[in-house]
Amino acid sequence: MAYTATDVKNLRERTGAGMMDCKKAMDETGGDMEAAVDLLRAKGLAAVAKKSSRTAAEGLVGVAVAGTKGVAVEVNSETDFVAKNDQFQDFVRKTTEAALGLGSDDVEALKAAAYPGGGTVADTLTNNVATIGENQQVRRMKTVSVSSGLVVPYMHNAAAPMLGKIGVLVALESEAGADVLEPLGKQIAMHIAAAFPLALHADDLDAEMIARERKIAAEKAAESGKPAEVQAKMVDGAVAKFAKDNALLSQLFVMDNKTPVAQVVEAAGKAAGTKIVLKDYVRFQLGEGIEKEVSDFAAEVAAAAGLN
Repeated sequence: MAYTATDVKNLRERTGAGMMDCKKAMDETGGDMEAAVDLLRAKGLAAVAKKSSRTAAEGLVGVAVAGTKGVAVEVNSETDFVAKNDQFQDFVRKTTEAALGLGSDDVEALKAAAYPGGGTVADTLTNNVATIGENQQVRRMKTVSVSSGLVVPYMHNAAAPMLGKIGVLVALESEAGADVLEPLGKQIAMHIAAAFPLALHADDLDAEMIARERKIAAEKAAESGKPAEVQAKMVDGAVAKFAKDNALLSQLFVMDNKTPVAQVVEAAGKAAGTKIVLKDYVRFQLGEGIEKEVSDFAAEVAAAAGLN
């Protein structure tokens, strides 16, 4: 697999490793970007970076709640200018509200849903593309609910009420009142926005992700030259730490950086005199998981002029 100087530059930006180390990693992996990231991490030359925090797709995330139910929706656009457009913002807001009435997280069902004022969400989207002159897509949605309690919304970097770049929903199941659940939910939501958990429980973490971390840990342990039984413990410890650091309930609460989130929720329940369960959450960050091509205009001009 061939690679370019731009690939090496991107690898360096992703990992923080030196340019020559990045080039060697690309040579050793045949230009496979993900394998090169893993190789640099195994050698201790790369900082752990979450891929989704580096993406740059434009648009807006919208959140909407109705008591015990909440939904988050992401709608993408080509440029940030469109995200600031009143017509686009109104579309995201109304589409998110329409999503609240659905019984699933099926984007196609959302597109077919009735849009306030007539037609469907898809019809309005098509009209927006034609009038605004830029491609737009309803990308994803997720609903959370509780049988009793509250779903608390939070928007980080809000562009307008309930619209922004990072939307969070916290589903708290409890008989406690909104006066207890709302401030607790907002604090947990702020934690989620900052700490970026990958799952609610450690057991919910993606199996392939855990396998990948175990492989990296094994390669690091092998380089230590320690006995096999010691290496095995090193690997288990590294994987356990990864799970603890990335599962919401075991993460240290950002408000004090010492208390696990699970204990924060438990303490709030004891103070309220009734059990509180953090049942589910949503964290949608605009553009996460989308690879956006970045062009180097100066390099393109130089290449066209035969200067490279």
